[in-house]
Amino acid sequence: MSREGASRRREPRAPMARTEVLAGRRAVAEALRAGAVKEVLVVAPPPTSPGMRTVLDAAERAGIAVRSVPRTTLDRMAPDHQGVVAKLGSGSATSLSERDLTEMAFDDDALVVVLDGITDPQNLGAAARAAEAAGASALVSRTRRAAEVTPAAVRASAGALMHLPHARVANIARAIDRLRASGFWIVGLDEQAGVSVYDEACPSGKVAIVLGSEGEGMARLTRERCDLLVALPMRGRVGSLNAAASLAAVLYAYVLPSRS
Repeated sequence: MSREGASRRREPRAPMARTEVLAGRRAVAEALRAGAVKEVLVVAPPPTSPGMRTVLDAAERAGIAVRSVPRTTLDRMAPDHQGVVAKLGSGSATSLSERDLTEMAFDDDALVVVLDGITDPQNLGAAARAAEAAGASALVSRTRRAAEVTPAAVRASAGALMHLPHARVANIARAIDRLRASGFWIVGLDEQAGVSVYDEACPSGKVAIVLGSEGEGMARLTRERCDLLVALPMRGRVGSLNAAASLAAVLYAYVLPSRS
């Protein structure tokens, strides 16, 4: 299977306005590398740990001011801040509109991850981390009854949400139609599917992997738009993995081997 495509472009990008501050050393360091920070606040005196050194070095390379403040100031801004909080700028994060999915140019073997109803910010972050690590071009999720891009989600993503273009859309089925119009094969992960990831190879060309919520799975209209439904075999006593773990398994056991 193959469909025509073009080279990937990760623009245009829009502000991620929902996350005004970001806490935690690793997340802040990744936000600095992504060019999304306008100021860094560190506890006075700053710790001399390797993690804090990484943050300070990243801020220096990015030319971002670092200001020392009392711990109480950071406590008011974010819980569990690990001694550092970043104030995020505008226009430098990776939010996309639904229309951007049509306007983006993708590699011939591009990968997009679609999350239909993931409500836990930790799961959103972990899924974004798996998608970014697997080389996904974009992440798509719902705007309603779904997790938002919160500081907790960014921290759970280990900063991946600061790098991975992310379209939050009102209508997942319509977004899938846009991806199909751009040449994507739509593959849904469904535990009830009659075909497992071991029974049939991942389609070649551009592929969108669609994942539903842990409790309800994909919505009916989302499932109907999939070209192929595959299941992840479960051999243990536990009947399922959480959404992010399932996604990581499918990306590395099913999608990436077809691209090697």
